[in-house]
Amino acid sequence: QVQLVESGGGLVQAGGSLRLSCTASRSIVSSHDMGWYRQAPGKQRELVALITSGGDTNYADSAKGRFTIARDNAKSTGYLQMNSLKPEDTAVYSCHASTILSDRTKLNYWGQGTHVAVPS
Repeated sequence: QVQLVESGGGLVQAGGSLRLSCTASRSIVSSHDMGWYRQAPGKQRELVALITSGGDTNYADSAKGRFTIARDNAKSTGYLQMNSLKPEDTAVYSCHASTILSDRTKLNYWGQGTHVAVPS
């Protein structure tokens, strides 16, 4: 079983920056797709950014130009750099890792979430 532990959330003023980290209990970062999701109160969870095992990245429209997803394979850690934060970015951010085995079994791992608050 793999555990994902997020850190780096907190309270930040609008226009500020935060960097979220997601550290895996095993060296899976290089072999798994990693994503950051967020869920705001009363809203559905949404994908914010994704980095594939091959290094391709994808962002939600709301994150493009402001957020950057990255990973450090040696540290088995993924990151989400968030700049120019807005009140609408307020949410619980969760890290997700997944891979598909040779028998097509999909493995999914979730972190516990970290809260980001950007007051208006």
